[in-house]
Amino acid sequence: MQDRLAWHYMACQPEATDMTKYLRVSLDPPNITCGDPPEMYCALENPYMCNNECDAETEELAHPPELMFDSEGRNPTTFWQSTSWKKYPKPLQVNITLSWNKTIELTDDIVLTFESGRPEQLVLEKSLDYGRTWQPYQFYAADCLDAFTMEPKAVHQLTQSSMLEIICTEVYSTGYVWKYDKTVRFEIKDRFALLAGPRLHNMASLYGQLDTTKNLRDFFTLTDLRIRLLRPATGATMVDENNLSRYFYAISDIKVQGRCKCNLHANSCVFDKGKLGCECEHNTTGPDCARCKRHYQGRAWSMGSYLPIPKGTANICIPNNLGTSVRPNASSLGAANRNQAQVCNNVLLRCQNGGVCHHHQHCQCPAGFGGILCEKAQCQGDYCEEQQSSQPALRPPPMAQTLPLALLSLIPSLLATRGLTSL
Repeated sequence: MQDRLAWHYMACQPEATDMTKYLRVSLDPPNITCGDPPEMYCALENPYMCNNECDAETEELAHPPELMFDSEGRNPTTFWQSTSWKKYPKPLQVNITLSWNKTIELTDDIVLTFESGRPEQLVLEKSLDYGRTWQPYQFYAADCLDAFTMEPKAVHQLTQSSMLEIICTEVYSTGYVWKYDKTVRFEIKDRFALLAGPRLHNMASLYGQLDTTKNLRDFFTLTDLRIRLLRPATGATMVDENNLSRYFYAISDIKVQGRCKCNLHANSCVFDKGKLGCECEHNTTGPDCARCKRHYQGRAWSMGSYLPIPKGTANICIPNNLGTSVRPNASSLGAANRNQAQVCNNVLLRCQNGGVCHHHQHCQCPAGFGGILCEKAQCQGDYCEEQQSSQPALRPPPMAQTLPLALLSLIPSLLATRGLTSL
């Protein structure tokens, strides 16, 4: 009986991981890192505390760019540091470019941790074409109107219809609070929550939107990320021209969580000879699995689909001499593909409402819930009404004209947060 069952491919994608392990970093201007020549620095909060030295020739005193991506938790903290603002009033500006030479999808907040005060002006930009063109992600300033002629706005003010809006926020730059909070964020998960709810319950709507709205997918997709530092922290005071050694940039950590973009045609992504690449399935090929293999062009290439939940649709490439109605069956697939037929995996196919994935074959649902992914409330009488009212409904995705902003954002965060399978 088992041999007669039709076998179907499923949509698949690599797991999320720390993408800073696979990037190349460049700084502009290239001589902006401190230590050549050696230089003494003063503390921002105390201009008379000038006992910090940067010397590129001495390992313990050097602050090269790679220290933005090393393991945190050391004491003392390691960090990259720029030269001081010794050419004031000429602006002290730095471009930090992170390049993957591969299309990636963000799955969590981008987090910059500053060892010095957080900058008074900063722009986060991204490229989708390997650094040839750039577009802003978010503006940061102590005074958005003065710095960028933009009204200030926080992410929590965004709605489903405005979630892809490019905003200027004063949340991370206003006031002299650098001792207590050193981080600057680009809030990915807050945008995800606008579509899937605070606990990401409404996955059906999310996946439907991701499938149908290219602008949404593209918003969280990039090949390069650029951090433009435009004005250092000054301590909420006028610049002290007699002690310019107080003003500089220093970054101890950059976090970028994401995954290789493989168009739902690969389970894993490998880092080989300094390059990331998808291990393509479904008879696809290319760095992003974005075309059909030779002799498998019986129909036009198409990315995989998240729908129908929970397995999605692989949209495989078929042999040139076969019609589009042909389905691969179990006998034509290897054991590796058989093992990928998972009902749940805590990644793309996550059990909901507290359900537990059992051997990738079914979700063990808690009391009160059923369905393939424990997505359906099972209840009776008054308790049923109360329970259903507290759960976001799994509705079909809205019409295309109402989707444009919501789709792309949720896709990354709903999927796994573990490391790339082959990395």
